[in-house]
Amino acid sequence: QAQLVESGGGAVQAGGSLRLSCSASGRTFSRYAMGWFRQSPGKEREFVATIRWSTGGTYYADSVKGRFTISRDNAKIMVYLQMNSLNAEDTAVYYCALAASYSGLGYYTRERQYDYWGQGTQVSVSS
Repeated sequence: QAQLVESGGGAVQAGGSLRLSCSASGRTFSRYAMGWFRQSPGKEREFVATIRWSTGGTYYADSVKGRFTISRDNAKIMVYLQMNSLNAEDTAVYYCALAASYSGLGYYTRERQYDYWGQGTQVSVSS
């Protein structure tokens, strides 16, 4: 079992930046990828970004490409999401997720590819 804890959410004005962090702890577990998803009120949870643990390769949703950067710290088993040029459409609860099972060579962009989830952290962007 792995436990994921997100931090770094908050309120910010449009154009501002936030950095989310996610720490993974628990018994030994495999790590194929970690990712960030978000859910806005009345909407389905959607993919934001993912990073392959072994290579550090990254992939982003089109809506955040060029503004958000996902990174990882292997030693601390942490993943980060640097969010710049935030706008009101980025307002959501952001969830960290860990893929402990192999599900292909491609990037892990689907919820079902992830085995563990954090509780979420709120990001609110005012215009």
